[in-house]
Amino acid sequence: MRTRFIAGMLWLVLAYPLVAQQAEPLSLQQAVALGLQRSPERKAAVAETKAARADIDEARSSFLPHLNFSEAITRSNDPVYVFGTRLRQSRFTAADFTLNRLNQPTPISNFATRFDAHWSLFDSFASFLSVRRARQMQEAAQEQLALTDQQTVFRVVEAYYALLLATKELEVAEQSIKTAKAVVEDSSARVQAGTVVESDLLSAQVNLASRQQELFKAQNATALARAQLNVTLGLALDHEYQPAEALAERRLEAIPLKDAEERALKARPDLKQISDRVAAQKTGVELAKSAFGPRVNAFAASELDNISFFGNGSNNWLAGVELNIDLFSGGEKRARLLHEKAMLEKASAGKQLAEDRIRIEVRRAFYDWDSAQRVVEVARAAVSQSEESLRITRNRYAAGLTTITELLRSEDSVRTAQTNYWSAIYGYNVSYAALELATGSLNQHSPVITP
Repeated sequence: MRTRFIAGMLWLVLAYPLVAQQAEPLSLQQAVALGLQRSPERKAAVAETKAARADIDEARSSFLPHLNFSEAITRSNDPVYVFGTRLRQSRFTAADFTLNRLNQPTPISNFATRFDAHWSLFDSFASFLSVRRARQMQEAAQEQLALTDQQTVFRVVEAYYALLLATKELEVAEQSIKTAKAVVEDSSARVQAGTVVESDLLSAQVNLASRQQELFKAQNATALARAQLNVTLGLALDHEYQPAEALAERRLEAIPLKDAEERALKARPDLKQISDRVAAQKTGVELAKSAFGPRVNAFAASELDNISFFGNGSNNWLAGVELNIDLFSGGEKRARLLHEKAMLEKASAGKQLAEDRIRIEVRRAFYDWDSAQRVVEVARAAVSQSEESLRITRNRYAAGLTTITELLRSEDSVRTAQTNYWSAIYGYNVSYAALELATGSLNQHSPVITP
């Protein structure tokens, strides 16, 4: 027996550091930072901003000359080909004018090394408009990243507070088990003393069984809430940690409804994103109009024509400037312009719809938070009232003035009031985060996150 005791104590000493390492503390601020770091949605939004920056570089490339290199090897006995190739290679002689050689030439090979340059000198400002539009789309991508960050922060806050709530509900369930066991023990003693009937003991045992069932559910709910937070943070489902904070009542700065709406219309990233897209669409209309304008291009080419890869030939060059005016393209450009204008009308209407939607979202979030404040006050009073009622009922039961049914009902009321109170605290904090999300001001330093 002593050996088992010593072995058990030794196992606890050795295992404790491992348990302590697994159950690492995790504050809400740390959880938010971890969620932003590992969020796949944020990684996708960051990739979008990188692609938008690349689009700007692509649009800027139209301001620079384009240079191409080509190497071609050809061989033929076509009379025209042979005649021209000998001229380009500077190998034409008087003997090549004989009819026999002109009509039935010997096959000839040509190694052509060519450099081509093209530079758009003027394109009716299409290049400038393309760069402007690319920058506007980059700004829209940045706003999408900001929106994704806020949504990620809210999911972390919601999941973290859900775990704190599940932990409190587990504590309430454990306390209910202790209370139910005490009632069973007290009823058993009273039955033996003959002061109450055996049905009181049976009622107390049934109540204990119900509390045990609720405890099992609370334990599983806590495990599920922990797993859900792990998923939100991008961690393994079985990762162990201990929340560094506890669910507690706190006072957060009130946000007037009018201020909340004004803040949302100025700060909401999704509304800014829509505005950027509207601006980009306006640029798209101007870009479609520029297609009707003239274009001036400069071009140059240099070519080496050799009989073999190692030389023995000649070279030539060409340079010039061209003016290009599209007189008729079958209505394609006009149709494109009409399409861009229609898309601009759609984007403008979408912006108005977004503003109306945001106003409704702000009002819904504000009223939810306002209700949550009142629910907390009512739930706090209910806890105090139910506890006082339980104290009176216990005294009456001890004096034989009431039944065990009333006692159990009073204890159940206390448990329900405590559960409702912690649910109200959870709703108060999460609804405040939702209000900040609706106004576009939710971030890592929001009052609901910082202690």
